[in-house]
Amino acid sequence: MAEYDTAMFDTAIFDIDGTLVDTNYHHALAWFRAFRRHDLTLPVWRLHRAIGMGGDQLVPAVAGDDVERRLGEQLRADWAEEFEPLLGEIQPFACVRELLGDVRRRGFTLVLASSGKAEHVDHYLGLFDGTELAEAWTTSADVERTKPEPDLLQAALEKVAGCSAVLVGDSVWDFEAAARLGVPAYAVRSGGFSDDELRAAGAREVFESPAQLLERLDQTLLAKGASTLGPAGRTDA
Repeated sequence: MAEYDTAMFDTAIFDIDGTLVDTNYHHALAWFRAFRRHDLTLPVWRLHRAIGMGGDQLVPAVAGDDVERRLGEQLRADWAEEFEPLLGEIQPFACVRELLGDVRRRGFTLVLASSGKAEHVDHYLGLFDGTELAEAWTTSADVERTKPEPDLLQAALEKVAGCSAVLVGDSVWDFEAAARLGVPAYAVRSGGFSDDELRAAGAREVFESPAQLLERLDQTLLAKGASTLGPAGRTDA
C-alpha cells in the first residue's frame, strides 16, 4: 500500500449516507418496497449490498439491464416515495459531530459527500449541524454518474478547490471510486461490509464506527497537528 506524507493532504471528504448517518437499511427497505410495486421481489440482503451505489447504478446491478430500461426511472421515483416516511427514523452515528470538529481543528477543509436528493442531504446535515462544520457538501445535482464512478469525489474536491484529499466511507463503492482518483480512504463498518471486502476495495484501514475513528485519528492520514481553530473551524482568539 502506498505511503503518504500527511502534510500533503488539505481536504477531508466524508461520505454521508451510512458513514455519518444510519441510513443503509432504510434505503434497502425502501428499494425492496419500490420493486414490490412492480411485482419484483428481490432479497433485502442483495439490495443492501448495493446500497452506496446511486440509483442509476443500483437498478441494473440488482435487477438487470432490461428492468432498468423498462422501469428504471419509475423505480427511482417509487423509491423516493417509500423512503420519505422513513426520514424521521434516521439518526446520526455517535460522535459524528466531535469527529468532524476534530478533523477541522487539525487544519483540513471538510467536505461532506452525497449523491442523494438535496432535501434528504439537508435533513441529514441538520441532524448533526453539518452546515456549521463543513465548508461544502454535494447532492445529486452535482453529479451525472454516481458511485462507483468517481464523479462525486471529483465534485467534492472542486467545491473547495481542494488539491489532495482523504476519504472516509462505508461501502465498497466508496473505495472503488476513491481508487479511480488515487484518493486514500478509510472505512467504517456501518455499511455492513466485511473488513476483508472493504480492504480489498481499497480501504487503508477499517474502523468499527465514527467514534473509534475519532479515538484513532492520530493513526491515520487525518493526523495533521491540531490548529488553533475552534469547534466549527473558526479561529479562537
